[in-house]
Order: sequence, then structure tokens, then C-alpha cells
Amino acid sequence: MSNFPTYLLATLLLSSILFACDKPEEIAGCQFPTDIENSYELIWNDEFDGTEIDDSKWSYDLGDGCDLGICGWGNNELEYYTDRPENAYLENGNLVIKARKESPIYLNQYQYTSSRLVTKNKGDFRYGRVDVKARLPIGQGLWPAIWMLPTDEAYGGWPRSGEIDLMENIGSEPDRIFGTIHYGHDYWRYTTEGITKESGPNFTEDFHVYTLLWNEDCIMMMVDGEKFAGPYSRSTTLPTTWPFDQNFHILLNVAVGGNLPGNPTPATQFPQTMEVDYVRVFSEK
Repeated sequence: MSNFPTYLLATLLLSSILFACDKPEEIAGCQFPTDIENSYELIWNDEFDGTEIDDSKWSYDLGDGCDLGICGWGNNELEYYTDRPENAYLENGNLVIKARKESPIYLNQYQYTSSRLVTKNKGDFRYGRVDVKARLPIGQGLWPAIWMLPTDEAYGGWPRSGEIDLMENIGSEPDRIFGTIHYGHDYWRYTTEGITKESGPNFTEDFHVYTLLWNEDCIMMMVDGEKFAGPYSRSTTLPTTWPFDQNFHILLNVAVGGNLPGNPTPATQFPQTMEVDYVRVFSEK
């Protein structure tokens, strides 16, 4: 070793340092089309232009999660999800999901109600692009989400088979959104990133387009064409399984309370709504 040329040793050390500092997605070589508007073709969509929610495309998750053994939907949430028109309906070309504070309390037990719509077994996809144009609610304790779960859980129960959170927001932070993937075969793991809007209408004041790009090796989230989370790659989930190689379906909901946003306060105004202009799913050409 003492005879090894000093300049070569320095070069090797510098190279190893630079490699160690590279992001996993750069090492994995995530690649998406640069022209996303013209590189994908539409395969499924709902423009919400009718008078009633299309039950050929959407079903409802109902209740408080207790029938599934996850009371509070696993997050200590306070809402009871219904399929009532008071909580989910179409208006002016938009899907409206409304979180309500009930008086008297609903079913003699629940102070808050909302809706959670899902495309399971009616719109299931693997890879491509998802666009959702939406305007978010505001207020302490609100938790709107646009997300995806595996349809068949090929790798086992949550989180082994993965979860893709295209967009989540904490209602008390109207300028910030984040995108997350959940995974892990030994214990619960996740990777998350977000963005804070510095100018223009925030995520509650106007509609914004939330985009998921997804291929066999990588996942990335964008808002209005700007990356805000990812790309997450196969190396992101190491040493656990990359479960994002199976069919997933879409969920739209507004939760009330829970581990992430905390509970509403007396200052939180109800009702609060998430309005969705469209949901569009594309495959790569």
C-alpha cells in the first residue's frame, strides 16, 4: 500500500465519497418521459360532469374502520365515512367530498362524518400517469388525501404490499403538500417529501393538478408540472421488497383528526370540502 501512487489513492477516495453522496434515485437511474403531455394516452377517467357519482367507477369505504380491526382507520381518526349525499355529491362539474360536524352526533356516537371513495375493482392500474385536479379544505384537524392502495396485496397485508400517497395535506398548513410511499416486510417503513408553495393561490384557494408518474422502477409526484416528491426508486425501499409492481387503485377522502393533523379545535370551521374536477389515468405510449 505504501507504494500505491498518491494521486490514484486520492482519486479513488474522492470517487467513493461522491458515490456515497449520490441520491438513490440517481444511482438507480430513474427515467420518465420529458414530454409527459404527449408521451401518455388516456385509459380511464372521470370528469364528474353528471348528476350522480358513477357507481361503475367508484365505491365507498364505510364506517370507522372497526369492522376491519383498525378502529379510527389505524390513525386515530374521528370521522365516520358514509355514502350519503350530505358527504359526497357532484356539483358544477366537480366531485365534492364534505367533512361535517354533526349535531346531533351521527349514529349517537360520531361527531364528524365524511366520505372515502375508491376505484377498487373498477379502476385498477399498474404503471403510467395519474392526474387529479383538486382544491383542498382548510383548518386544524383536516386531512385530505389522494392516494393508492394495492388491489390484491400480492406481498401480504399493509404495508408489505405498499401504499402510494400521491398528495396529502395537513389542513392547518394550506401552503404545504407532501407525497409518500409506504412499504416494508419486517416493519413499517416510509419515505416522504413535500413542497411549500411560496407564491400564488395556495392549495385551498384554487385548483391544482396533482400528478403521479410511475414505472416498474420509480415513482414521482408533481404539482402543476413541478416535482415535489421523489423520484423514489427500488433502491429507496432497500433492504425490503419493492412492492410497486402490481395493480393499485385510487382513493379520495377527507379525514378528520388523527395522528398526522391532530384533532380539530373550536376554531376549525365546518363543513369543509375537497373538490375534485377530474381524475385521469394514462398509460405510457
